[in-house]
Amino acid sequence: MRRRRIALERIERLFELSLKYFEKNSNLADRYVEIARRISMKTRIRIPNIYKRYYICRKCKRLIVPGYTCRIRIRTEGNPRIIVTCLRCGAIKRIPIRHRHNR
Repeated sequence: MRRRRIALERIERLFELSLKYFEKNSNLADRYVEIARRISMKTRIRIPNIYKRYYICRKCKRLIVPGYTCRIRIRTEGNPRIIVTCLRCGAIKRIPIRHRHNR
């Protein structure tokens, strides 16, 4: 149990560092993401959804930062969704938006 907690703390710290140093050195930021992924695979711990959904490209496995390495658009026609396009590899990620029902 202690191993899992330590691994999760390291993964979170690596993502924080990758976002912090992205503008200075994007290769270093990508390396931090790669190390975090390896820790999660080796310890068999899931990367928290917030990091997986918004900070890792599913295709090239590199850091995506809105405005720099990805483009974010909102589509409202049909089924509303957020569309995230990786500007490095061209991968498209569609995230559905759920409606809140006021009762």
